[in-house]
Amino acid sequence: MKEYGYDIQKLLLEIMLQDSESFIRVQNIFNCDNFTIKLRPVAEFISEYVMTYNTIPNLQQVNAITGISMEMVPNDVISTNIDWFLDEFEEFTKSKEIERALIQGVELLEKGDLGPIESLIKKAVQISLTKDMGIDYFADPKARLLAIKNNNGQVSTGWANLDKKLFGGFNRGELQIFAGGSGSGKSLFMQNLAVNWLTQGLNGIFLTLELNEELCSMRIDSMITDIATNEVFKNIDEVDLRVKMKSKTFGQFRVKYMPAQSNINDIRAYIKELQVQTGIKIDFLCIDYLDLLMPVSTKVSPSDLFIKDKYVSEEIRNLSKELNIICVTASQLNRSAVEEIEFDHSMISGGISKINTADNVFGIFTSRAMKERGRYQLQLMKTRSSAGVGQKIDLEFNVDTLRILDANLDSEEATSDSSASNIMRSIKTKSTVDEHNIPAESETIKSDKLKGLLGKINQH
Repeated sequence: MKEYGYDIQKLLLEIMLQDSESFIRVQNIFNCDNFTIKLRPVAEFISEYVMTYNTIPNLQQVNAITGISMEMVPNDVISTNIDWFLDEFEEFTKSKEIERALIQGVELLEKGDLGPIESLIKKAVQISLTKDMGIDYFADPKARLLAIKNNNGQVSTGWANLDKKLFGGFNRGELQIFAGGSGSGKSLFMQNLAVNWLTQGLNGIFLTLELNEELCSMRIDSMITDIATNEVFKNIDEVDLRVKMKSKTFGQFRVKYMPAQSNINDIRAYIKELQVQTGIKIDFLCIDYLDLLMPVSTKVSPSDLFIKDKYVSEEIRNLSKELNIICVTASQLNRSAVEEIEFDHSMISGGISKINTADNVFGIFTSRAMKERGRYQLQLMKTRSSAGVGQKIDLEFNVDTLRILDANLDSEEATSDSSASNIMRSIKTKSTVDEHNIPAESETIKSDKLKGLLGKINQH
């Protein structure tokens, strides 16, 4: 790291005193504490003067008030070296902030307070001047629209009906949450997503904080090989052959168990070690599940779900941006959702904090009757990049192989079923005949007519 001594610090201050615009351009990262003790009075006087009078003081004022002799820098020297000044001031500030963060980190380490250390270091490293001037709205409308089109839906979910609602699929650097009650299929949905992405050649990790690695892997065996879960052990050789064959075309995949109460630093360290040892570039991360993680950035009670989940969800999303990956996790629905068929934000365990952070939130709905028919439903509770909120997606579920696929309902069959249901409902509602006064023969005739009518409908 470059050493910034007295002379170069003095020159940086002198340029700011001579050229007020240079100070304005670095004002967002200007910190008096970064300057050496001899020059700190000058830095403090400049900062206070600007805040009070909204202009930079002149050399005479600084020299008179601080007793420190600051010198004039020629305007032509400043104008030809302004880029150098900006780069040097940014590096100077960053180096001093990192130095201070390390000193504070040692003090916290001695106290046993590890939580804030990462935040201090990360904040110091990320210090920079504002160089991105944003989008010039009128410059190239086509290019900025194509940028949105190309960046949205970067990766298909593998479920075409869901992709349509999301304008193409999931984006890298975003957080997706699947919410469901106990036993609703949160793990199954993430495992199926992992399989969908592996078929696209993407590399990923399924991180489980609840189920063991072997059980998760066996479920995925069934999904990939199309062999029922209760037949896997009877056909071990066949499963072995099919999985190995798939490995030639699928992306690389790891299933990893971590204990509950792990944090995002544990996950980050694992991913880094995996990349170092194997060279795998990770495309997606499934975390099963959010509620079992603890935050790094602050100490909170596990019972304070709102605060805990706020920090955890923010840290997961930051990790997905940092690694530029697709990140999916799950969360528990609370007891108020047990008897409901329409989910809302209040039903998420821990409250609105994780909803606010996530980019997409899906409620998993099923019932005993739906499971018997092999059906799941996703309710779009939040979508940041599309207009799909409140819409529902029906999916097929294979009870034997645990595979979740797009529902391919025959529209004509659905129409016939609907018509039949409407007729039955109409008969039940409008019939005013007293069943005790109907002769047995009439009852038979009515039954035959009804069967004939329904038979004709089903033929259409």
